[in-house]
Amino acid sequence: MSEPTPGVPADPVEPWRMSGQPVCPRHPGVVSYVSCQRCHRPTCPACQRPAAVGVHCVDCVAEAARSQRQATTRFGGTLTDGRPVITQGIIALCVLVYIGQRVFPALTDELSFVPALAASEPWRFLTSAFAHSPTQLMHILFNMYAAWVLGAALEPALGRIRFIALYLLSALGGSVLYLLLAGPSDPLTANATGDYSWFTGAVGASGAIFGLFGALLIMQRSIGAWNPNLMVVIGLNLLLPFFLPGIAWQAHVGGLLTGGAIGALYSYTGGRRAASAPASAPTSWSAHYLGLTAIAVLLIALSIVKLTIA
Repeated sequence: MSEPTPGVPADPVEPWRMSGQPVCPRHPGVVSYVSCQRCHRPTCPACQRPAAVGVHCVDCVAEAARSQRQATTRFGGTLTDGRPVITQGIIALCVLVYIGQRVFPALTDELSFVPALAASEPWRFLTSAFAHSPTQLMHILFNMYAAWVLGAALEPALGRIRFIALYLLSALGGSVLYLLLAGPSDPLTANATGDYSWFTGAVGASGAIFGLFGALLIMQRSIGAWNPNLMVVIGLNLLLPFFLPGIAWQAHVGGLLTGGAIGALYSYTGGRRAASAPASAPTSWSAHYLGLTAIAVLLIALSIVKLTIA
């Protein structure tokens, strides 16, 4: 048996036990005769948290929060107060950009997606989704109304990270299909055919909005719901370019297909524990992030191939 070192206690003693009076471990200068119901240490009024029986100290409350599983929706979203803050941010950004376009007309050309500039200025794949036609007020009004309605339904269900990924990848998908279906890149051939889409810019959040439509449609089907009104709205908007010139229907279809694929990813993958995992183990949503990465890589690869052979 070893001998204790002189001047050093044989066993460490917590500071609150060394005092003759019960003092709060976090505030040694405060005497408290109220103890935490979990750890039984004294806890001062500043550190007390009401519990079902008595009070708990802040340390025990924090430890319980770390060990508690966080509730999620069927699609992986964390249960919050339900405010669609990402949707609000997207709308605010689009409105600010629209004001900038009205004040500085050249801004539209700097943000629009032009296939001829896709290789040298790739940011246009996404910046175009936050700009709108500065001469058509209904363009931005309709898109922002749709973004608000769809975002209010999707963002709480998906969570903020999944929702912003859906929005941005749908916008990217719209630009990619516009690029893939663009006309000839040779000016002489473009003059001969009259197809100048390779040199024509496109703006608008419609690709991203159609992505939200597609995701919502698939997600509803995955839970056995059927909304014919949603189908009618999607169908009418797909037909709209045939009656109104100047609408980039390619971006609509590209966003719809991308959003539908992401909606299927969110609906039919993730959220399952391994068979050997305990019931208290958190669910795994890694399949969602792997799938989103794969979709992004696919869209980028298609763009590179198109730009290489154009």
